[in-house]
Amino acid sequence: MADDEASERADAADGNAASDDADPVAVGVELLSKLEDPELSVAEAVDRIETVTTHPATTRKILDEAEKRGVIERENGIVTTTGGGYVSFQSEIVTKEGEFSCRRCGASISTGYFIDLDAGEHGAFGPECIRKVTGRD
Repeated sequence: MADDEASERADAADGNAASDDADPVAVGVELLSKLEDPELSVAEAVDRIETVTTHPATTRKILDEAEKRGVIERENGIVTTTGGGYVSFQSEIVTKEGEFSCRRCGASISTGYFIDLDAGEHGAFGPECIRKVTGRD
């Protein structure tokens, strides 16, 4: 357990974990609950989770916890979302100006898009990546 926590802290230092001091498992589960795609491959779901953490044990915890809470169902390499949630671009996406690196692709961006989740703010993302992470593209 201590090794997992140390790795999660290392992810945070590298900018690959959930924003601020938010619990990466809580952010990941909430992110999965807001996916617009009714069905994803496990690889596509992990691509979204990797915006929260790149630590394999934490990724597994996120998938397990999301399944336990009824947010997703997993079968034969397919993740099915059960909540029908989505991210409202008008009320749940915050735009900030500054110097950022996109959490998904790593590109330098001057306008960052952040998802305002109950578990914590998650971002920054560029304009294309915010759409990919939320399932709009």
